[in-house]
Amino acid sequence: MRPRPHGHRQGHLYPRWEGPGERAAHQVRRAARGRNGHHGPYRHRGAFPAPFVIIPLLFIVSGAGANGVLLLGLIPMILLLMVGVSVYRARSLFTAPAPLPPRTAPSTPPRPAWDAARARFDALRVDYAAYECDAMEVLRLPALADVSVPSTGRFVEAFAEAQALDTDARPPDGHARKFIAAVDRAERAWQAARDAAERIRHSALSPDERGSVERVLKLLTTARDSDSEAERLTAYAMARSELARLERTGVVRLPRTAVAALDEAARGALPG
Repeated sequence: MRPRPHGHRQGHLYPRWEGPGERAAHQVRRAARGRNGHHGPYRHRGAFPAPFVIIPLLFIVSGAGANGVLLLGLIPMILLLMVGVSVYRARSLFTAPAPLPPRTAPSTPPRPAWDAARARFDALRVDYAAYECDAMEVLRLPALADVSVPSTGRFVEAFAEAQALDTDARPPDGHARKFIAAVDRAERAWQAARDAAERIRHSALSPDERGSVERVLKLLTTARDSDSEAERLTAYAMARSELARLERTGVVRLPRTAVAALDEAARGALPG
């Protein structure tokens, strides 16, 4: 232990002798004051002890004004004032520091979540491509190929957003979170668009137009299932002619992929 020089810190009452633990505590308090202001992380609990100051001051004023003899009786009051100030400062000095808020780590999407989102988006791409390449499916659910239908338009936008965010390798965390959210929206939009197309079907067509669509469906079914090459060729030719008429009048709108698949199937029916 070493002696502390008298008056090491003005206004604070410290013991004249201190050990290693006390010296370390004092150094921590001095460093905290240097970083965080006068009291660093320590804060006062309660207001200044007003009775220790106000009452002696009242006695001093009244005693000095009335009679100088009363000043001798004020010595205990002065001592009381000094003790009160020392107690107040000691309380503020040794008050426990306010706890720091806990640190929260930034949310990072785990790799399995991104891998699962990619797998789901690949499955969605397969379903969408299968629909657009199948003329019979387009004729059954024409609203799913019509972007003027609100549910279909929302799906096309959501699908394009997810397609733009798709990457071969795992992207940074922010990009990965956006892609996962975009895939979720695209899946929900696809299901909503299919449900709406199932409800609509051919309700917007006139009876004659519905009859024409049904005839094309029958011809395509015959061309797909027949074992006779001549029958298949005739069915495809009649179906293509009827579809061309329906497209000219705006009754149906086949995607280019569906038309290309239909032409490829018709060429495959021809004898080699």
